[in-house]
Amino acid sequence: MSRQADTPGSFDIDADYKPLRDRVRDELRQRIIDDVYPPGTRLVETEIAAQLGVSRLPVRESIRALESEGFVRTIPRRGAVVAELSEQDVEELFDVREALEVLASQQAATRATKAELRRVRGILDRARKALDSGDRVALGEANEAFHDEILKLSHNVLLQTVLEPLQGRLHWLLRQTGDPYDLFEEHSAWFEAIASGSAELAAEHALRHARLNREIVRKLLAERQHRAPSA
Repeated sequence: MSRQADTPGSFDIDADYKPLRDRVRDELRQRIIDDVYPPGTRLVETEIAAQLGVSRLPVRESIRALESEGFVRTIPRRGAVVAELSEQDVEELFDVREALEVLASQQAATRATKAELRRVRGILDRARKALDSGDRVALGEANEAFHDEILKLSHNVLLQTVLEPLQGRLHWLLRQTGDPYDLFEEHSAWFEAIASGSAELAAEHALRHARLNREIVRKLLAERQHRAPSA
């Protein structure tokens, strides 16, 4: 699916076999995650429908679904807008992320196969290439894929099921975090800890990474609030 917000007709209606409303929802969610629609952006049904080449109904249904996921909120006399992450949102999401990623990393260290580890190393290679070429979209996608793969390496189906409804918002958080070179180095060290087979070392890196990211997002949120005009 295309993520160009200002290109009418760029959305591929025949891209896959999901219901249209689900594909529109996924596209809008990804645009929010990619910061194509930054916080505070009004989501106008007619404009989005024209951009995607669809009717207003799947757009309206998608906006409602994204509101239930926490990506959108409705403001009187303004309509639907992309939500700002509140301090409480950030703290709660990182609480969940810390707990589940530490557990996933511990289990991944003892359960991941050599083939699975090669796949994750390939994701890191993609991230390195995107970093070197300055491709922010590809880098963001690789970073998200890295976190998703850590969950898969745990071979814990229940853990993946519990986290699935939060993945979109966690991806949103991942796009907010700090220096991309530092992030790549952290991911690389985290991966090597998992590949070493040490559950303790893997958990230590997962916790350190999540806590560093939490501090970065806290600072970014504080800066945004400071820049925001007073009511």
